[in-house]
Amino acid sequence: MSGGRRSSRVPASNPDPAVCSKELFYTTMDTDLLNTDKSTSCNKRRDKAGAVVNVGLGANAVLALTKLSAGILGHSQALLADGINSISDVVYFIVVKILVALSRKPSDEEHPYGHHQFESIAALVVGAFVITTGLAIFWDSINSAFDLYSGQIEKKPIRLFTFFVAVGTILVKIVLLFHARGIWKKTGNLAVGALASDHRNDIFASTGAAIGILFGLLGYRIFDPIAGAVVAVIVAKTGTDILRESSAQLMDSVPSREIDTQIRALLEDFKDVATVELVHSHRFGPYLVANLTIGIDGNISVLEGDKIADRVEERLVDSIDMLRRVYVHYHPRKAEKST
Repeated sequence: MSGGRRSSRVPASNPDPAVCSKELFYTTMDTDLLNTDKSTSCNKRRDKAGAVVNVGLGANAVLALTKLSAGILGHSQALLADGINSISDVVYFIVVKILVALSRKPSDEEHPYGHHQFESIAALVVGAFVITTGLAIFWDSINSAFDLYSGQIEKKPIRLFTFFVAVGTILVKIVLLFHARGIWKKTGNLAVGALASDHRNDIFASTGAAIGILFGLLGYRIFDPIAGAVVAVIVAKTGTDILRESSAQLMDSVPSREIDTQIRALLEDFKDVATVELVHSHRFGPYLVANLTIGIDGNISVLEGDKIADRVEERLVDSIDMLRRVYVHYHPRKAEKST
């Protein structure tokens, strides 16, 4: 006896409204294989992600204008570089806003798993912009340091208000970081996670700017562009990390071994499952789809095997957040259960 099972159920509701609830229902012909299009909690999740983008976009627009003006009027290269960083933030926040909106498109016959991968593309955009910004800031800071050292530009005194602008930016970014990180942990939205990392980047950038300005106020102007260069390296490193993670998602890299371990642990005490031979899982945005092969008693009927597969599906989707669908293949097996 052997059988292939396609999961047609979605698990019981999850108490966390930020994570898509999994109402139990059946479908005959699926064009929404992840069952997210009509889920109220999934829509709330998308709304929360949109709110992070909108708040970040507005805040960065104000900060960019403030830091650029203060950097020019206050003669601070570090603050000016930080302002340029905020301009790039505004640009890619707009791009991310568009991509997050596209990820909300309902599934169709050509995209039965939905358009959730747009979240990964949005994160990819963030990473690329962050790296580009870091390289631009680094180059500009090194040029400014060389010009100051060689005396090619006038050493105008840095104004005190630039220091307070940098400190104010740090405080604003800390609030934005905690807001974005909180939503990311609840929703698993990769784009929101990338934006949280960028807010953390901005805290480093503004801290470096504040340190450079402070040394400049004390008469050590050369530290102002040097601080900008150090910040640029940190920014580029974070961009590389974001790019690596989002690329892995788009290349359909297998989720961590933790998922495999978790599935096997959930079926360890399942008396009708003799072995768990193979576990494969795939990501579609933040959501998971699992394929597994189990061994069951070969003397039972196909109908009984089908019921076992149903119960396996139900246990897994009820127990693992973001697991939206399970495909179970079963065949006769009398060996002891694998661990």
